Amino acid sequence: MASALRLFTGNGYFNTSIPDIVSDSGVSTGSIYHHFGDKEGVAKSLFDTLVGWMEEALQQIEKKNSSARDRCRDIIQLLFQIAEEEPDMMEFMLHARHKEFLPQEGPICSSRPFLHMREMVAEGIASGEIQPMDDTVAAAAVFGGALRMIQLRLDGILEKPLTEYQDDIWTTAWRSVAV
Repeated sequence: MASALRLFTGNGYFNTSIPDIVSDSGVSTGSIYHHFGDKEGVAKSLFDTLVGWMEEALQQIEKKNSSARDRCRDIIQLLFQIAEEEPDMMEFMLHARHKEFLPQEGPICSSRPFLHMREMVAEGIASGEIQPMDDTVAAAAVFGGALRMIQLRLDGILEKPLTEYQDDIWTTAWRSVAV
């Protein structure tokens, strides 16, 4: 899985073959076909694993924090941490055109973690922490700037680590929606 992630993000899904994954991972071709069926199966398993991991992390944030403000802040911190420590993971989640090679999947923004993020924002609206507005608009206001900064970092535009921008991004994001 680590080899597939590295190759899919480095070379692209369509420019990566099963023999490439075999060569990089040292796993046998038969093992890959037995466990995953084909390259799309590898990509699907990778997608499901990363989405599942992200959903678990969001559940932990939700359990740890009772306010929408603290939950949203910790989500941005988590996203920045993943981008810095696991850039291939973030690259695959945000930049890969999943629908091209996983046509049965919806867009990444409709995956469970992104829906969960929006639900946390909706709870903030319901509790009065966030201004009354469409929850999709509010979630875009809270997380959109952070996601754009991640994209800039992954593209090599930002030289400094995302943590150096975290306070400014958070303050701006929260001010845009707070009551």
